[in-house]
Amino acid sequence: MTVTSGFQMGSSPTSPLEYVGYNLAEPKSREQIICGPLDYLLSSGGKNIRHKLMLAFNEWLQIPAEKAEIISDIVNLLHTASLLIDDIQDSSKLRRGKPVAHSIFGVAQTINSANYAYFLAQQKLSSLHNTRANDVFVEELLNLHRGQGMDLYWRDTLTCPTEEQYIGMVLDKTGGLFRLAVKLMQLESNQTCDCIPLTNTLGTIFQIRDDILNLSGKEYTKNKGFCEDITEGKFSFPIIHSINSDPRNMQLVNILRQRSEDNSLKAYAVDYITSTRSFTYSYGKLNSLIAEAKSMMEELDAQMGPSTGMCAFLEMLNLN
Repeated sequence: MTVTSGFQMGSSPTSPLEYVGYNLAEPKSREQIICGPLDYLLSSGGKNIRHKLMLAFNEWLQIPAEKAEIISDIVNLLHTASLLIDDIQDSSKLRRGKPVAHSIFGVAQTINSANYAYFLAQQKLSSLHNTRANDVFVEELLNLHRGQGMDLYWRDTLTCPTEEQYIGMVLDKTGGLFRLAVKLMQLESNQTCDCIPLTNTLGTIFQIRDDILNLSGKEYTKNKGFCEDITEGKFSFPIIHSINSDPRNMQLVNILRQRSEDNSLKAYAVDYITSTRSFTYSYGKLNSLIAEAKSMMEELDAQMGPSTGMCAFLEMLNLN
């Protein structure tokens, strides 16, 4: 029997204070002050991608609703904390269409609030009553920081990675929280099938999709600004392909070096990326990975029964 009762979209707390049992109606407390940046970002909503992913996997893994909610809370805290830190490290201006948290609360308070959330999440692991949960938590947080470290290194040293190096970084950085959620769910499940290969592929799909949308999506422009990856100087998937398609042409590398907010310059960069057929290549890679993920899904369907949620999740990731 699939156990999903009580674990539905929107069931996750909307404030970090709810994770630790504080009444938001009370006068401002120490916890409210510490969690201010977290509370601000959580209040701006989000796409709930990781929650949708968990719902899809739980059609196979069938873990109890109360365990699923604990894992969802842990992942949501970690994800929100990582966004707070990312926005500082990337000098971002917008997140979900609103000013970034550190522009309101300051860098120091935002860093402290994010770090606090990491430990709130770790504290919740004890509710799972599984001795291996902490090992999974530490392993994937280490992976997340390894991936972020390489991403920052390439950006700050203006070093263009290979496609293979970039995919490796994505498996660490983006795949980390995806794997954390699924590994914790597998610890609570009676099913023995390994969902991690599919999880890794989904993480890679999600990042390449995000990279494409950053440079071409209207909604992304509204929520994060026009071609923010170019302003950040980031070597994203289409940018890496474009640079490597003609290493002697240094135009795109030099534009990244500028960290420019000039929309006309960024539009020129997008035109250059288009001219090297890098968007076409990126769409092709995305579609290939989605086909691979569908094949993995069908194998898991055959072993554990169909997951309509996973089928819908893959359709959502498709940009065609």
